[in-house]
Amino acid sequence: MKMLINVPETVVADALRGMAACHPELIVDVENRVIVRRDAPVEGKVGLVSGGGSGHEPLHGGFVGSGMLDAACPGEVFTSPVPDQMVRAAAAVDSGQGVLFIIKNYTGDVLNFDMAAELAEDEGIQVAKVLVNDDVAVTDSLYTAGRRGTGATLFVEKIAGAAAAEGAPLERVESIARRVNELSRSFGVALSPCSTPSKGGPTFELPAGELELGVGIHGEPGRERRAMMTSREIADYAVQVVVEDLRPESPVLLLVNGMGATPQLELYGFAAEVHRALGERQVAVARTLVGNYVTSLDMAGASITLCQVDEDLLRLWDAPVRTAGLRWGA
Repeated sequence: MKMLINVPETVVADALRGMAACHPELIVDVENRVIVRRDAPVEGKVGLVSGGGSGHEPLHGGFVGSGMLDAACPGEVFTSPVPDQMVRAAAAVDSGQGVLFIIKNYTGDVLNFDMAAELAEDEGIQVAKVLVNDDVAVTDSLYTAGRRGTGATLFVEKIAGAAAAEGAPLERVESIARRVNELSRSFGVALSPCSTPSKGGPTFELPAGELELGVGIHGEPGRERRAMMTSREIADYAVQVVVEDLRPESPVLLLVNGMGATPQLELYGFAAEVHRALGERQVAVARTLVGNYVTSLDMAGASITLCQVDEDLLRLWDAPVRTAGLRWGA
Protein backbone atom coordinates (compact mmCIF):
# COMPACT_ATOMS: atom_id res chain seq x y z
CA MET A 1 0.00 0.00 0.00
CA LYS A 2 1.32 3.46 -0.92
CA MET A 3 1.86 6.01 1.88
CA LEU A 4 3.45 9.46 1.79
CA ILE A 5 6.14 8.60 4.36
CA ASN A 6 9.85 7.90 4.57
CA VAL A 7 9.89 4.81 6.77
CA PRO A 8 7.27 3.62 9.28
CA GLU A 9 9.66 3.99 12.21
CA THR A 10 9.96 7.78 11.81
CA VAL A 11 6.43 8.74 10.74
CA VAL A 12 5.53 10.47 14.03
CA ALA A 13 8.89 12.24 14.36
CA ASP A 14 8.66 13.41 10.74
CA ALA A 15 5.17 14.80 11.31
CA LEU A 16 6.38 16.65 14.41
CA ARG A 17 9.27 18.13 12.45
CA GLY A 18 6.72 19.33 9.94
CA MET A 19 4.61 20.96 12.65
CA ALA A 20 7.69 22.73 13.97
CA ALA A 21 8.54 24.05 10.51
CA CYS A 22 5.01 25.22 9.74
CA HIS A 23 3.93 26.61 13.11
CA PRO A 24 6.48 28.90 14.77
CA GLU A 25 3.85 29.79 17.38
CA LEU A 26 4.42 26.30 18.82
CA ILE A 27 7.40 24.73 20.55
CA VAL A 28 7.63 21.19 19.19
CA ASP A 29 9.99 18.92 21.10
CA VAL A 30 10.49 16.13 18.58
CA GLU A 31 12.74 14.03 20.80
CA ASN A 32 10.48 14.11 23.87
CA ARG A 33 7.23 14.17 21.88
CA VAL A 34 5.62 17.27 23.43
CA ILE A 35 3.87 20.16 21.64
CA VAL A 36 3.52 23.39 23.67
CA ARG A 37 2.20 26.84 22.79
CA ARG A 38 5.20 29.15 22.59
CA ASP A 39 3.88 31.68 25.12
CA ALA A 40 3.33 29.04 27.84
CA PRO A 41 2.98 29.23 30.73
CA VAL A 42 0.41 32.03 30.47
CA GLU A 43 0.37 34.05 33.69
CA GLY A 44 -2.73 33.50 35.81
CA LYS A 45 -4.13 30.84 33.51
CA VAL A 46 -4.96 27.18 34.10
CA GLY A 47 -2.99 24.94 31.74
CA LEU A 48 -4.79 22.35 29.57
CA VAL A 49 -2.96 19.20 28.52
CA SER A 50 -4.22 16.32 26.42
CA GLY A 51 -2.75 13.62 24.24
CA GLY A 52 -3.06 10.15 22.86
CA GLY A 53 -1.84 7.93 20.08
CA SER A 54 -0.99 9.55 16.76
CA GLY A 55 -3.18 8.87 13.75
CA HIS A 56 -6.16 11.00 14.84
CA GLU A 57 -4.89 14.35 13.57
CA PRO A 58 -5.56 17.18 14.00
CA LEU A 59 -6.47 15.80 17.45
CA HIS A 60 -4.55 16.62 19.74
CA GLY A 61 -1.49 18.52 18.56
CA GLY A 62 -3.48 20.52 16.04
CA PHE A 63 -5.56 21.95 18.89
CA VAL A 64 -2.66 23.49 20.82
CA GLY A 65 -2.88 27.27 20.91
CA SER A 66 -4.77 30.26 22.21
CA GLY A 67 -8.29 29.37 23.37
CA MET A 68 -7.77 25.62 23.43
CA LEU A 69 -4.95 23.34 24.65
CA ASP A 70 -1.68 24.57 26.11
CA ALA A 71 0.16 21.33 25.34
CA ALA A 72 -0.33 17.92 23.75
CA CYS A 73 1.55 14.64 24.00
CA PRO A 74 1.54 12.44 20.87
CA GLY A 75 2.26 8.75 21.23
CA GLU A 76 3.21 6.38 18.46
CA VAL A 77 0.42 5.54 16.03
CA PHE A 78 -2.59 4.26 18.01
CA THR A 79 -0.37 3.96 21.11
CA SER A 80 -0.69 5.95 24.32
CA PRO A 81 1.96 8.52 25.17
CA VAL A 82 4.01 7.79 28.29
CA PRO A 83 3.82 9.51 31.70
CA ASP A 84 7.14 11.32 31.22
CA GLN A 85 5.68 13.19 28.23
CA MET A 86 2.65 14.25 30.24
CA VAL A 87 4.70 15.44 33.22
CA ARG A 88 6.99 17.41 30.91
CA ALA A 89 3.94 19.02 29.28
CA ALA A 90 2.36 19.86 32.65
CA ALA A 91 5.56 21.49 33.88
CA ALA A 92 5.84 23.54 30.68
CA VAL A 93 2.33 25.03 30.96
CA ASP A 94 1.84 25.37 34.73
CA SER A 95 1.60 29.03 35.75
CA GLY A 96 0.85 28.16 39.36
CA GLN A 97 -2.91 27.94 38.72
CA GLY A 98 -2.93 24.20 38.11
CA VAL A 99 -3.24 21.93 35.08
CA LEU A 100 -6.21 20.01 33.69
CA PHE A 101 -5.57 16.67 32.00
CA ILE A 102 -8.21 15.85 29.33
CA ILE A 103 -8.16 12.08 28.79
CA LYS A 104 -9.96 9.98 26.19
CA ASN A 105 -11.27 6.76 27.71
CA TYR A 106 -8.75 4.23 26.45
CA THR A 107 -7.01 1.99 28.95
CA GLY A 108 -3.45 3.04 28.11
CA ASP A 109 -4.27 6.75 28.14
CA VAL A 110 -6.12 6.47 31.47
CA LEU A 111 -3.35 4.53 33.21
CA ASN A 112 -0.55 6.76 31.94
CA PHE A 113 -2.32 10.06 32.66
CA ASP A 114 -3.17 8.79 36.16
CA MET A 115 0.48 8.00 36.79
CA ALA A 116 1.55 11.33 35.30
CA ALA A 117 -0.85 13.20 37.59
CA GLU A 118 0.75 11.58 40.63
CA LEU A 119 4.26 12.39 39.38
CA ALA A 120 3.32 15.99 38.56
CA GLU A 121 1.80 16.50 41.99
CA ASP A 122 5.03 15.19 43.52
CA GLU A 123 6.70 18.10 41.71
CA GLY A 124 4.24 20.58 43.19
CA ILE A 125 1.88 20.90 40.22
CA GLN A 126 -1.83 20.81 41.05
CA VAL A 127 -3.56 18.49 38.58
CA ALA A 128 -7.23 17.80 37.85
CA LYS A 129 -8.44 15.16 35.38
CA VAL A 130 -11.50 14.80 33.14
CA LEU A 131 -12.33 11.60 31.28
CA VAL A 132 -14.06 11.81 27.88
CA ASN A 133 -16.38 8.84 27.18
CA ASP A 134 -19.00 9.97 24.68
CA ASP A 135 -19.26 7.06 22.20
CA VAL A 136 -22.67 5.39 22.48
CA ALA A 137 -21.86 2.57 20.06
CA VAL A 138 -20.58 0.03 22.59
CA THR A 139 -19.99 -0.19 26.33
CA ASP A 140 -16.67 -2.05 26.30
CA SER A 141 -14.28 -2.54 23.40
CA LEU A 142 -10.81 -3.58 22.39
CA TYR A 143 -9.07 -0.70 24.20
CA THR A 144 -11.58 0.42 26.83
CA ALA A 145 -13.63 -0.37 29.87
CA GLY A 146 -16.80 1.64 29.43
CA ARG A 147 -17.58 3.98 26.57
CA ARG A 148 -14.85 5.20 24.23
CA GLY A 149 -13.71 8.81 24.01
CA THR A 150 -14.18 10.23 20.52
CA GLY A 151 -15.62 13.41 18.98
CA ALA A 152 -16.63 15.07 22.24
CA THR A 153 -12.92 15.49 22.98
CA LEU A 154 -12.94 18.43 20.58
CA PHE A 155 -15.90 20.03 22.37
CA VAL A 156 -14.28 19.53 25.78
CA GLU A 157 -10.93 20.95 24.69
CA LYS A 158 -12.49 23.97 22.97
CA ILE A 159 -15.01 24.95 25.64
CA ALA A 160 -12.75 24.25 28.63
CA GLY A 161 -9.95 26.04 26.77
CA ALA A 162 -12.14 29.14 26.40
CA ALA A 163 -12.99 29.08 30.10
CA ALA A 164 -9.31 28.82 31.00
CA ALA A 165 -8.50 31.70 28.63
CA GLU A 166 -11.00 33.85 30.54
CA GLY A 167 -9.09 33.18 33.76
CA ALA A 168 -11.47 30.68 35.34
CA PRO A 169 -9.90 28.75 38.27
CA LEU A 170 -9.00 25.08 37.96
CA GLU A 171 -12.13 23.85 39.76
CA ARG A 172 -14.34 25.81 37.35
CA VAL A 173 -12.48 24.69 34.23
CA GLU A 174 -12.66 21.08 35.40
CA SER A 175 -16.38 21.40 36.12
CA ILE A 176 -17.09 22.86 32.67
CA ALA A 177 -15.06 20.15 30.94
CA ARG A 178 -16.86 17.43 32.88
CA ARG A 179 -20.23 18.97 32.07
CA VAL A 180 -19.47 19.16 28.35
CA ASN A 181 -18.57 15.48 28.33
CA GLU A 182 -21.76 14.57 30.20
CA LEU A 183 -23.82 16.52 27.67
CA SER A 184 -22.18 14.92 24.61
CA ARG A 185 -22.74 11.71 22.64
CA SER A 186 -21.09 10.33 19.47
CA PHE A 187 -21.52 7.56 16.91
CA GLY A 188 -19.20 6.60 14.04
CA VAL A 189 -19.48 4.62 10.81
CA ALA A 190 -16.67 3.08 8.74
CA LEU A 191 -16.89 2.58 4.99
CA SER A 192 -13.36 1.19 4.80
CA PRO A 193 -10.67 0.04 7.25
CA CYS A 194 -7.70 2.17 8.22
CA SER A 195 -4.07 1.28 7.44
CA THR A 196 -1.21 1.83 9.89
CA PRO A 197 2.30 2.64 8.64
CA SER A 198 3.80 -0.26 10.60
CA LYS A 199 1.48 -2.80 9.02
CA GLY A 200 1.39 -1.18 5.60
CA GLY A 201 -2.15 -2.36 5.03
CA PRO A 202 -5.64 -2.57 6.54
CA THR A 203 -5.92 -3.18 10.29
CA PHE A 204 -9.21 -5.07 9.88
CA GLU A 205 -11.29 -6.66 7.17
CA LEU A 206 -14.35 -4.87 5.80
CA PRO A 207 -15.71 -6.55 2.67
CA ALA A 208 -16.64 -4.47 -0.34
CA GLY A 209 -20.29 -3.51 -0.17
CA GLU A 210 -20.43 -3.49 3.66
CA LEU A 211 -20.04 -0.87 6.37
CA GLU A 212 -19.33 -0.97 10.11
CA LEU A 213 -21.90 0.78 12.30
CA GLY A 214 -20.42 2.07 15.54
CA VAL A 215 -16.75 1.75 14.63
CA GLY A 216 -14.09 3.10 16.99
CA ILE A 217 -11.35 5.55 16.04
CA HIS A 218 -8.76 2.75 16.08
CA GLY A 219 -10.91 0.50 13.93
CA GLU A 220 -12.48 -1.27 16.92
CA PRO A 221 -15.61 -3.27 16.10
CA GLY A 222 -18.93 -1.48 16.36
CA ARG A 223 -22.50 -2.68 16.86
CA GLU A 224 -23.02 -4.46 13.57
CA ARG A 225 -22.12 -4.76 9.93
CA ARG A 226 -24.63 -4.15 7.19
CA ALA A 227 -24.79 -3.92 3.44
CA MET A 228 -23.80 -0.44 2.24
CA MET A 229 -26.38 2.22 3.09
CA THR A 230 -27.12 5.64 1.61
CA SER A 231 -26.05 8.85 3.32
CA ARG A 232 -29.68 9.41 4.30
CA GLU A 233 -29.99 5.95 5.85
CA ILE A 234 -26.71 6.29 7.76
CA ALA A 235 -27.78 9.69 9.11
CA ASP A 236 -31.12 8.32 10.29
CA TYR A 237 -29.44 5.40 12.05
CA ALA A 238 -26.70 7.47 13.73
CA VAL A 239 -28.98 10.33 14.77
CA GLN A 240 -31.56 7.94 16.22
CA VAL A 241 -28.94 6.14 18.30
CA VAL A 242 -27.41 9.37 19.62
CA VAL A 243 -30.70 11.17 20.32
CA GLU A 244 -32.19 8.14 22.11
CA ASP A 245 -29.22 8.15 24.48
CA LEU A 246 -28.73 11.91 24.92
CA ARG A 247 -32.41 12.96 24.94
CA PRO A 248 -31.55 16.62 24.29
CA GLU A 249 -33.78 19.25 25.84
CA SER A 250 -31.87 22.27 24.55
CA PRO A 251 -30.08 23.22 21.31
CA VAL A 252 -26.99 21.24 20.39
CA LEU A 253 -23.57 21.70 18.90
CA LEU A 254 -23.17 19.32 15.98
CA LEU A 255 -19.85 17.91 14.81
CA VAL A 256 -19.97 16.08 11.48
CA ASN A 257 -16.54 14.52 11.53
CA GLY A 258 -14.68 12.76 8.77
CA MET A 259 -12.65 9.67 9.68
CA GLY A 260 -9.74 10.75 7.47
CA ALA A 261 -10.47 9.73 3.88
CA THR A 262 -13.97 11.08 3.31
CA PRO A 263 -13.97 14.27 1.19
CA GLN A 264 -15.72 17.46 2.18
CA LEU A 265 -18.17 17.00 -0.70
CA GLU A 266 -19.51 13.84 0.92
CA LEU A 267 -19.31 15.22 4.47
CA TYR A 268 -21.48 18.23 3.61
CA GLY A 269 -24.00 15.99 1.89
CA PHE A 270 -24.05 13.85 5.01
CA ALA A 271 -24.38 17.00 7.17
CA ALA A 272 -27.51 17.93 5.24
CA GLU A 273 -29.02 14.54 6.05
CA VAL A 274 -28.02 14.81 9.71
CA HIS A 275 -29.69 18.24 9.94
CA ARG A 276 -32.82 16.78 8.34
CA ALA A 277 -32.87 13.84 10.75
CA LEU A 278 -32.40 16.11 13.76
CA GLY A 279 -35.13 18.45 12.54
CA GLU A 280 -37.56 15.54 12.21
CA ARG A 281 -36.83 14.74 15.86
CA GLN A 282 -37.33 18.38 16.95
CA VAL A 283 -33.66 18.83 17.90
CA ALA A 284 -32.46 22.39 17.30
CA VAL A 285 -28.88 22.87 16.10
CA ALA A 286 -27.09 25.94 17.45
CA ARG A 287 -23.77 25.48 15.62
CA THR A 288 -22.32 22.96 13.15
CA LEU A 289 -18.70 22.05 12.48
CA VAL A 290 -17.91 19.88 9.43
CA GLY A 291 -14.53 18.38 8.60
CA ASN A 292 -11.81 15.91 9.53
CA TYR A 293 -11.02 16.61 13.19
CA VAL A 294 -10.92 13.29 15.09
CA THR A 295 -9.66 10.89 12.48
CA SER A 296 -8.52 7.30 12.06
CA LEU A 297 -5.66 7.64 9.57
CA ASP A 298 -7.05 6.85 6.10
CA MET A 299 -10.39 5.37 7.12
CA ALA A 300 -13.36 6.33 4.97
CA GLY A 301 -16.43 7.14 7.02
CA ALA A 302 -17.82 9.69 9.42
CA SER A 303 -19.04 10.26 12.93
CA ILE A 304 -21.54 12.62 14.48
CA THR A 305 -21.26 14.23 17.90
CA LEU A 306 -23.99 16.21 19.65
CA CYS A 307 -23.47 18.39 22.72
CA GLN A 308 -26.36 20.11 24.50
CA VAL A 309 -25.52 23.74 25.20
CA ASP A 310 -26.93 26.61 27.21
CA GLU A 311 -26.04 30.28 26.64
CA ASP A 312 -22.83 30.06 28.65
CA LEU A 313 -21.49 26.95 26.90
CA LEU A 314 -22.43 28.41 23.51
CA ARG A 315 -20.59 31.63 24.38
CA LEU A 316 -17.49 29.63 25.28
CA TRP A 317 -17.76 27.65 22.04
CA ASP A 318 -17.94 30.91 20.06
CA ALA A 319 -14.97 32.45 21.89
CA PRO A 320 -11.84 33.08 19.81
CA VAL A 321 -9.52 30.17 19.12
CA ARG A 322 -6.23 30.09 17.25
CA THR A 323 -4.70 26.68 16.64
CA ALA A 324 -3.36 24.79 13.64
CA GLY A 325 -6.54 22.73 13.37
CA LEU A 326 -9.29 25.09 14.58
CA ARG A 327 -9.39 28.84 14.22
CA TRP A 328 -11.97 31.60 14.41
CA GLY A 329 -12.42 35.06 15.91
CA ALA A 330 -8.68 35.52 16.53
